[in-house]
Amino acid sequence: QRRGAISYDSSDQTALYIRMLGDVRVRSRAGFETERRGSHPYIDFRIFHSNSEIEVSVSARNVRRLLSFQRYLRSSRFFRGITVPNSSNILDDDYNGQAKCMLEKVGNWNFDIFLFDRLTNGNSLVSLTFHLFNLHGLIEHFQLDTMKLRRFLVMVQEDYHSQNPYHNAVHAADVTQAMHCYLKEPKLSKSLTPWDVLLSLIAAATHDLDHPGVNQPFLIKTNHYLATLYKNTSVLENHHWRSAVGLLRESGLFAHMSLENRQLMESQIGDLILATDISQQNEYLSMFRSHLDRGDLCMENANHRHFILQMALKCADICNPCRTWELSKQWSEKVTEEFFHQGKENGDIEKKYHLGVSPLCDRQTETIANIQIGFMTYLVEPLFGEWARFSNTRLSQTMLGHLGLNKASWKGVQREQSGSGDDVDPAFEEMDSDLLPQEPRLS
Repeated sequence: QRRGAISYDSSDQTALYIRMLGDVRVRSRAGFETERRGSHPYIDFRIFHSNSEIEVSVSARNVRRLLSFQRYLRSSRFFRGITVPNSSNILDDDYNGQAKCMLEKVGNWNFDIFLFDRLTNGNSLVSLTFHLFNLHGLIEHFQLDTMKLRRFLVMVQEDYHSQNPYHNAVHAADVTQAMHCYLKEPKLSKSLTPWDVLLSLIAAATHDLDHPGVNQPFLIKTNHYLATLYKNTSVLENHHWRSAVGLLRESGLFAHMSLENRQLMESQIGDLILATDISQQNEYLSMFRSHLDRGDLCMENANHRHFILQMALKCADICNPCRTWELSKQWSEKVTEEFFHQGKENGDIEKKYHLGVSPLCDRQTETIANIQIGFMTYLVEPLFGEWARFSNTRLSQTMLGHLGLNKASWKGVQREQSGSGDDVDPAFEEMDSDLLPQEPRLS
């Protein structure tokens, strides 16, 4: 599995984005040494080559400038004439046929992304997003090169960490499918432009790109270099956005567009991704509520449409409790597993710095039921309640119905575990009116 490094803008050599470092094996003259994630923010690629291999052509050096870790190694083999084995997986016609049948119902709210991922052999994000680009007519409208589009989507899918139980490519595919459902809602479908749809799907597919599997508070309190880079403000979201920009530039998907349009696209995709920062939930929700109270949202206004797309992506990002119980329960288990993994893996680090185990990450004091009930009460219900005010449709009522049933189911589990149905996770109780504690900002 590939792990990235740094990409540079070809014009000014400024660091464009930094990929998280996974358990990559770095070749040195002494052999292979394992580097842990985050231990070294920068990699000197020269250590991968002997002295004779460093002398490459100028063109090769230019091509490599924007390449990530694994693609750098592959390109170096290519320039030296070494054949790279094809590792593509081939599915039989039966699996492909079932996947195509599922895509015919991609707009259904009960779409089973886990089944679709199995049918596509782990390529749910590529298959689903490419289909949606075609379904919405974006390939023809923007005159996209289909090979470049597939290359871009494959790079996006690869940059999600498959070892993350929750923040992986399947979650990104699920959010993209939910976003498609919202784009079909009457208030949106009648007023959105192809540009709006394009931004929405790209932002949904890349909104958690290269997620390290730990949360922002942990990155901040351990003085991670990403927290320093983004001054403790929307650290993960800024990293996801910059990583997405890097892949867009690397793929050349929109190279045929004017520089002005490409820069506008990158900026607006950033606005959408940054809106998913959960610590900013109250700010966006208050703004949304104020607009609805005044009744002044105008979908002919480009700024208002963009704000609604921000709210739609926020809904898509945390819509798991609004799915059917069978799907919602699986997501609940996966996100809790990731929380507990952070508590287990990083417990030694947190203890070393006397930080204490992060909220929701302590397996000894937390349960899935408690976490989910608090999550639904303080985050999901307020957001989807306002979304239903904006778009009072069958889909909105279906989501609220599932939300109520799922919350009742978790309360039943909670009663079985504790003998009381009144327990609320203290980590959520402490949020009070702020929903989530604001992270400390650097001046």
